Formats: sequence, structure tokens, C-alpha cells
Amino acid sequence: MKAFRLDELDAERAANQGAYLQFLRERNMSVGLYALNAGEHDPQKPHNQDEVYFVVSGRALITVGTETTQVARGSVVYVPAQVPHKFHHISEDLRVLVVFSPPEA
Repeated sequence: MKAFRLDELDAERAANQGAYLQFLRERNMSVGLYALNAGEHDPQKPHNQDEVYFVVSGRALITVGTETTQVARGSVVYVPAQVPHKFHHISEDLRVLVVFSPPEA
């Protein structure tokens, strides 16, 4: 079994001075923790994989393609491969679990 604690993952991510920490990689998927602080810019570009975001904490807007919605703790968002997407108007520090399938390259 592989089990993780979000507080430990967030500490590891911060220690590595990055917004993203991949903590699980398997044959058909990868999982990471993505963090953006309030007011921060989301620099990501479209990915070659489908992804699912699960918002652990924080508040923001997310635009996927031409659609925008508000997200907060408990929100789940699906983003198809190659579709432009960004978090923006981040009003509370954002912590998001990200599942890629197939695994992120």
C-alpha cells in the first residue's frame, strides 16, 4: 500500500521550492499536489494527458477552454488533454490534488 498525508506532501513541495510535487506515478496515472498562493499567477500550459483536479483548500476561479467556474474546497474539475486551462483570481491559498492519465511525462 502507498499512503500519503497532505500536510507532509505540502511541506515536501515547499522544501523543493516548487508549485507542483508529483508524489505517485503508476503505469496508467500519476498524482501530484499543486499549490498557488492568493494573488499568484498560474503559469501552466495545456497538457498531453487528461487530468482531474480535486481542490483540497482555497478559493479561485478556473477557466477550462472557454468556460469559467468558481472552485473551493471539495470542488472536482475535469480537464481534457490539450485544452487550455488556468486558475485565476485566487482569493485564498490553493492546494489541489492533480490526477493525470496517462501519467504526466
